[in-house]
Amino acid sequence: MNVGISERSDTWYNNAEVKAAQYFHSLSAQVASKSYVATLTEDIRLWQKVHVKPHSLLTMLTRLNKRPEAHDYSRYIRWLSDNGKLDSYLDRSVSYIYMRDLGKALHSSEAKDQIRDIVNDVKKHLLRGSHTKQNEQPQLMNMHGLYRWAQKEGIENAAIWVIGKIRAVTSIIPDGMNAEQAVRKLIKLIVGVVMHVMDDMDSSVLPADRAKRLDEAIRLGYSYGLTYPFIDDLLDSRVLDHEEKKQYSQMIRATLMDGAVPDIEEWNGNNRELVHFVHAELRDAFEYIKRRQLPDTMQAFTEQSYVFFHSQDLDRMKELHNSSYTNEELYLPVIIKSSSSRLIVRSVIGSDADDGFDQRTFYYGIYNQLADDFADMFDDMRDGAVTAYTYYLTYRDSRPDLINPYELYWAVIAYLIHNVYDSDAKSREVLLSRAINGLKRCKQRVGDVKYNEIMDIFASGNPVFNRLIGRVVGRADNVDFYDKLLRDQMVDVLRNDRQEKEQFLETIKNVRDQINSHLPISKPNGIPAMKETLIDAANYSLNGDGKRIRPILTWVMGVNEYGLSPTGILPLLRSLEYMHTASLIFDDLPSQDNSSARRGRPTLHQLHNSATAELTGLYLIQKGIEEQASLVAFDANNVLAVIRYSSQKAADMSAGQAMDLNARGKELTLEQLNTISYYKTGIAFEASLVMPAILAQVGDSEIQSLKKFSYHAGIAFQIKDDLLDAEGNIQVLGKPAGQDIANNNSTFVTVLGVEDARKTMWDHYCLAMEVLRDIPRNTAFLKQLLNYLITRDK
Repeated sequence: MNVGISERSDTWYNNAEVKAAQYFHSLSAQVASKSYVATLTEDIRLWQKVHVKPHSLLTMLTRLNKRPEAHDYSRYIRWLSDNGKLDSYLDRSVSYIYMRDLGKALHSSEAKDQIRDIVNDVKKHLLRGSHTKQNEQPQLMNMHGLYRWAQKEGIENAAIWVIGKIRAVTSIIPDGMNAEQAVRKLIKLIVGVVMHVMDDMDSSVLPADRAKRLDEAIRLGYSYGLTYPFIDDLLDSRVLDHEEKKQYSQMIRATLMDGAVPDIEEWNGNNRELVHFVHAELRDAFEYIKRRQLPDTMQAFTEQSYVFFHSQDLDRMKELHNSSYTNEELYLPVIIKSSSSRLIVRSVIGSDADDGFDQRTFYYGIYNQLADDFADMFDDMRDGAVTAYTYYLTYRDSRPDLINPYELYWAVIAYLIHNVYDSDAKSREVLLSRAINGLKRCKQRVGDVKYNEIMDIFASGNPVFNRLIGRVVGRADNVDFYDKLLRDQMVDVLRNDRQEKEQFLETIKNVRDQINSHLPISKPNGIPAMKETLIDAANYSLNGDGKRIRPILTWVMGVNEYGLSPTGILPLLRSLEYMHTASLIFDDLPSQDNSSARRGRPTLHQLHNSATAELTGLYLIQKGIEEQASLVAFDANNVLAVIRYSSQKAADMSAGQAMDLNARGKELTLEQLNTISYYKTGIAFEASLVMPAILAQVGDSEIQSLKKFSYHAGIAFQIKDDLLDAEGNIQVLGKPAGQDIANNNSTFVTVLGVEDARKTMWDHYCLAMEVLRDIPRNTAFLKQLLNYLITRDK
């Protein structure tokens, strides 16, 4: 790093600091003179005509129509619609996003038209989805919803790519960081970049160009969004030790000053694996952004990124025990970082310079940052972080020169309404609603007693004005925002998904261990030597590293959902695994797939010979039937129905393998592949779900839904197997890769190609997820199973 580059970066920050200082001194003058109070008092008087209703019989009756909790997403949206509040709710919310994220002024006819159109589209989408299961995830907050949206836009590859990236990031975030908040911020940044790109496009953009730009926006959004979990959050956490943070910060700073990511030097800390992953991801992200920049936009991106990082770094280095920070030291980095974080987005996507956007975004940033710091005040105090609020709380008695951040917050609102947005009524409505909403949420979160303590500290300087605020906070209505609902929902969804995944893996491990302990076939005394050989061969095949997905499915549905006896269904679990293992033995034979390895070990015919393998397979099938006949805990007619169904499906699976063998060397159609996949794979999933349902005497409509789910899950599973066969390796798979090509098999990959095969897999994943809505059970395990089927590496 040479002196010239260092001086240039100093100039970048100094210029930003001069502009921030001018803005801050204007705001601090208003706080000192309290000139904002009279202005805002009149603003609030006008605002409360809409939001604070006088007490009446009608308002009392309205309260009886109790509003659902916002976390009950679908019911809350329906309640807003039924009570005529949804339009204003969405208009307020979209307008706020236009101001905060897109840097728009609301008074222009263009902005009004765009907001109206978005509100109408979002309303239609919400009302279509408001009749789903209670507490079901909003559509775009899951992989299924995202992929369906991507299909409509023709950007499936970008969706598949970013889903994989987000899953990788989620898996690497260490315990010392808040994984849900880190991923939420990443997703928020991706959405923000996509919003900017969509805002730049009008109806004249051709579909192909629109798809190209959206695809790029998703990848750019991820590339920029990585800075939140892997720079801001990581450096703010205690995951890295002091020396690691120092080395890591130097690497980031060098990247922004030199325009190239340095190679990672020897890392002596405890987080080598994490840092190497983060370094690789950030390097690829930085290079991707660079490749898509023009010289002018690259200069803007580098400058704004450096200014943002340096302002964050200055804040991060502050220590709460230092009592000598000036107001400028406390507030200037806040103004700089809060504005530059959003200015970066425009340079990332290569948008043309827009003075109006730059000015509005610059002045707006501190409004949002002060609101966020107020909400996080107690967490920041606990962590010893320096913000304007924690510092004022700590030193307000000994430092009368300190500016009260709560008063500055209201001065910022007055400045925005009248100096930035020209006293626009809509801007006043949105900004004041957001401010009151933040205070109401704080009061609800900490309780009345704690809230009043906060207000006694921060709101004592302007008693008349703050009594007005207090009345408004207590009585105001219709100040909720959709983005807040989505934020809370996203955190809940991410947390629930993590918990469901952990429970899924724990269930698989526990049930798998139970099943494994009951699978070995005993050898009674005095049996013929040949039968002993068959039992040894059967146990060899059973004892491999099998996933046991089929009997696990049966156990979960049978015991957890249908309430069947865990010990009573053990024979059914053994039956499923015996028959499945028999099918694998037959598949591996030289006359069929001719595989040399299975479950990480030599196949049975390699260990013995084909005749022994064939006889062992037959033996396991008969043992499976014997186990089904041993279901003595259930009604005899239901057991007979299970045996009948099992026999039919075993015959169908044999037909599927025959179809597969007959197709060798032939070019199959997609329809033929789907049929073979269902018979070979889907039926096995179906049997695992339907047989316990038969024992539980479940209704026919539910059984039909289980069959439909199994059909799509089976095809998705088979496509993933084909992709792994084409792209995997024996060390991970536990069997040789490339077997299908060697055997001249038609697969989804050979028929469709890797890219379209992956898209087809995702389509069947979505179809299976959609079927789950019709199953009146807790389907969390089945959802996680689907996620596993399409993301596994073996």
